Amino acid sequence: MSNERNSYSEKHISIKDTDTVVVRFSGDSGDGMQLTGSQFTYTSALGGNDVATFPDFPAEIRAPAGTVAGVSGFQVHFGSRDIHTPGDYYDVLVAMNAAALKNDLKRVRPGGIIIANTAGFDSKNLKLANYPDGANPLEDGTLENYTLYKIDISRLTRDALADTGLNMRDIDRCKNMFVLGLLYWMFDRSMDYTMRALGEKFAGKPEILEANIRALHSGWNYGETAEIFTTRYRIGKAVLPPGVYRSVSGNQALAIGAMAAAEKAGLRLFLGSYPITPASDVLHELAKYKANGVITFQAEDEISAICAAIGASYAGALAMTTTSGPGMSLKTEAIGLAVMLEIPLLIVDIQRGGPSTGLPTKTEQADLLMAMYGRHSEAPLPIVAACSPADCFDAVYEAARIALEHVVPVIFLSDGYIANGAEPWRFPAADQLKPIQPPFTRTHNNPGGNFLPYKRDERHVRPWVLPGTPGLEHRIGGLEKQHETGNVSYDGANHEKMVRLRAEKVNKIAEFIPPAAPDNGIYDAKVCVLGWGSTYGAIKSAAIELGEEGFTVAHVHLRHLNPFPKNLGDLLRRYEKVLIPENNSGHLLQLIRARYLIDAVGYHKIQGQPFTVNELKQKIRELYIN
Repeated sequence: MSNERNSYSEKHISIKDTDTVVVRFSGDSGDGMQLTGSQFTYTSALGGNDVATFPDFPAEIRAPAGTVAGVSGFQVHFGSRDIHTPGDYYDVLVAMNAAALKNDLKRVRPGGIIIANTAGFDSKNLKLANYPDGANPLEDGTLENYTLYKIDISRLTRDALADTGLNMRDIDRCKNMFVLGLLYWMFDRSMDYTMRALGEKFAGKPEILEANIRALHSGWNYGETAEIFTTRYRIGKAVLPPGVYRSVSGNQALAIGAMAAAEKAGLRLFLGSYPITPASDVLHELAKYKANGVITFQAEDEISAICAAIGASYAGALAMTTTSGPGMSLKTEAIGLAVMLEIPLLIVDIQRGGPSTGLPTKTEQADLLMAMYGRHSEAPLPIVAACSPADCFDAVYEAARIALEHVVPVIFLSDGYIANGAEPWRFPAADQLKPIQPPFTRTHNNPGGNFLPYKRDERHVRPWVLPGTPGLEHRIGGLEKQHETGNVSYDGANHEKMVRLRAEKVNKIAEFIPPAAPDNGIYDAKVCVLGWGSTYGAIKSAAIELGEEGFTVAHVHLRHLNPFPKNLGDLLRRYEKVLIPENNSGHLLQLIRARYLIDAVGYHKIQGQPFTVNELKQKIRELYIN
């Protein structure tokens, strides 16, 4: 926390003003840390703060309780100034057990606050967390450099709910609301939103609703009355552009963006999907909008999902399929079919750690080369990537525009960090969105002869015909097409011609996308940091902080990865050194070096965790010095 100043309240409690705070809620998978963090996030956003979050949870539905492997965390960075990352270090750590403390202590800021649930530090929990026999970090001086609050949250919750008639298991599940109430008191947050949310969640379970609300108030009252708490923190509202805002996750923004694109194009939205982490939430979100004409189809497998989407596209819908890395592997043959058919299709890949099952709840950017080349034969596709949760709306809208207007399958890349993270999103007005004009053909393009389904316009775009359009009967399929007629052709020269036409069609999209430009407007600098996807916030923050230290750092971030913006090579050559940080082994680095012969420097992290700002600052300083 920073920019602190003290005053004194009427209750003799010190009030500290601060501009940003990072809070980490950490405990077992069953402790409700994701719900707690989400509620704290929504409340802070409604209070006018800028926020960024990082949900961090194990792959198992019920991971081994009490172990470090089973720790589930939710990190929220909120404040009165622009927030671009969930934060490198925690100002406050809520540790519900010993494993949570062991897992997260390394990231607590020196002098930071630790709220420890003492019930989670008994001999059993200490052993499960692999502390040495007889060691207890709450008692042995390990935490002397922090502000430690030792609270038996489990007992206090049980005492508060003793007369509710609930069993002990249901009572213990309310302890996260006690924690949330305490944090609301500490940071002067309103409980109104959470009480409304609880009312909706437990509308049919009045006894559970009453218990959670009582636990929430008990946590607040404990902060108000317990002598150990003598300080509260006040965070002002962020100065954001005027408009209507909501807190949105990446997957929610993606779903809304796809619906907006379909509405703007005058089409129905169809999603063919098979559940897979971390993409399933898009299916869950869109399933809510059946009354708005959205069609969701949960298929029996990944192949059926994309094939259904291909059929929906052929029928004239904005068709989309969502998945993650393993699902992309299964969809590969059908993606090739969509390439051959040349139909609009949104292929959404929300990347996660791999290969195989890999790290299903951790983030990675390692599907870029698969998106670029991961199909048999010559099958280039446009690739669009989002850079933040809120940006998923604009980026998927752009991907849909390209797919529909250029009649081509498009791969949209997000990742687990973006998909599960949340930030404020300003609602756009309908007239602020680019028009989308699907090029449906209703007139004959070959007077006196058969309709030519592969006769192209100046962009190499073939006609898109709704089935049943009178006089425009034609054949399409997976076999190679004869130029213009669409008849099956095994002629070698024709095959080469069609391969080159499909590739040129993708390349020509570069004429219809914005030129590359520095995100921070810096065209002259020793170092340019080139990024794509979820590295955006960390790079932006690093460039800002280094600028305050006297280093001039340019930041270029790519939304369009195939084709690249036409001016990208010329822009990068302006800089002496180009650094490309990626959560992979260097995918964009390979593409940039091969395409532009620029001796770019890679910086790679493949740990299922995003870059920290300090990691990037250190690497950029090295480039400046050397």
